[in-house]
Amino acid sequence: MKKILPILLLLLLLVACRHEVQNPTRVDELPPIYPDYLGVTIPVGIAPMNFDFEGGAHDWLDVVVKGSKGGELHSNGESVDFDIDEWHDLLAQNRGGELTFTLCVENGGQWTQYRDFKMYVSPYALDEWGLTYRRVAPGYEVYSHMGLYQRDLSTFDEYEILSNTRTPGACVNCHTSNRTDSRSFLFHVRGDHGATALQKDGHLEMLDTKTDQTLGLCVYPYWHPDGRFVAFSTNTTRQAFHVVKDERIEVFDHESDLQVLDTETHQLLLSPLLKTDSHNETYPVFSPDGRTLYFCTAQKREFPLEARKVRYNLCSIGFDAATGTFGTEVDTLIYAEADSMSVAFPRPSYDGRYLMLTLAHYGTFPIWHKEADLYLLDLQTKSLRAMDEVNSPDTESFHNWSDNSHWFVFSSRRGDGLYTRLYLASLDEKGCATKPFLLPQRRPRAFYNRLMYSYNTPDFTKSKVELDARQAANEILSEKRTGLSVRP
Repeated sequence: MKKILPILLLLLLLVACRHEVQNPTRVDELPPIYPDYLGVTIPVGIAPMNFDFEGGAHDWLDVVVKGSKGGELHSNGESVDFDIDEWHDLLAQNRGGELTFTLCVENGGQWTQYRDFKMYVSPYALDEWGLTYRRVAPGYEVYSHMGLYQRDLSTFDEYEILSNTRTPGACVNCHTSNRTDSRSFLFHVRGDHGATALQKDGHLEMLDTKTDQTLGLCVYPYWHPDGRFVAFSTNTTRQAFHVVKDERIEVFDHESDLQVLDTETHQLLLSPLLKTDSHNETYPVFSPDGRTLYFCTAQKREFPLEARKVRYNLCSIGFDAATGTFGTEVDTLIYAEADSMSVAFPRPSYDGRYLMLTLAHYGTFPIWHKEADLYLLDLQTKSLRAMDEVNSPDTESFHNWSDNSHWFVFSSRRGDGLYTRLYLASLDEKGCATKPFLLPQRRPRAFYNRLMYSYNTPDFTKSKVELDARQAANEILSEKRTGLSVRP
């Protein structure tokens, strides 16, 4: 009897904490929720799509979720907080189907039931373990607190890869893995202890990428699919502040060239076609088969007087991994300056079908350009279209693909115009994208209101990045560097 009493008391407490829906008033309106998850398409395995009610004062929320292929889920409390295991089971059961959400809201003892809304469970898998990204305060002149982090997409767990609290005064940035394979991982460090950290199969080394034949340190990396080569640009940048309304800062390349690093020989491979006096070349990326190097190039202009005339086109050149040599001709894929536009951040899908890019009115760094949008280039038909189904009135910028090329992540300022947040969307066989959804959080409104950092350079990873942060910090703060040479 003594053992039964505590159990009965616990059950009574649980019942007392539940507010049963009674005689709700039905309204023919969709519920105002944050984030806007109405009608989004989600992958099996994603973290619970918890949301907050934004329709005014309320005491309690009750949500019932029913799957079109079976299963039901219930959340009843002061906030919507789905059980992770039950959520994953419901999604797995309804792959390729839909979920119907019924939301009832209690305020002052009176319940209101809103019109049902749906989420669609994609038939396309998102097999990646998580996302990597940089979180950085929106400053301009100094390196405040920032770090590289990774997030388990199936939960709300976030892990530090490396924060500059371990390396005071440094800027950590431009991280990337090879086609979402975290065993090949690279990131840059700027500041007094600048270096390029390269980790392959557990071996970490700090590279000094500056040579007497290149402009400076290598940035904007992209792996060749064979894992031996990495394409970089070398940029001498300038920045200035706008004096007009709604425009903050502009970053431009005074000079920039391209090169490819052979990670086995520590040699840089150069081409006179990628190191010109008349143009700036930047943002190199390899095609999925490794035979083509895409990049952006613009005629050099006087900065800041001709800042608004700087417009980058999308070009390509051949690359032979067997010999480490480049092609003899440069092809122009998108002559954007003819339309008074500028290309940035090209990213080919890993199936070789598409290339996603950002277009803005001018410049090379459009993260503060409200007009910056995502565009999709069909590499088979050569047609280019604006991705209206995912773009917003504010900035869309950094983006990357999942390994199966059916999912992509991008950063956007659509929330408040100040901070970039991460959004995910899916692409079907016809190249049509679904409505994007904000990266889920357990308490989304509280989380994003309190997070005074922007996300940038997001990328998918098949597995967790295994970097010894203490070892990495010690090596960054040391004087030990592996130098590079230019191949004769």
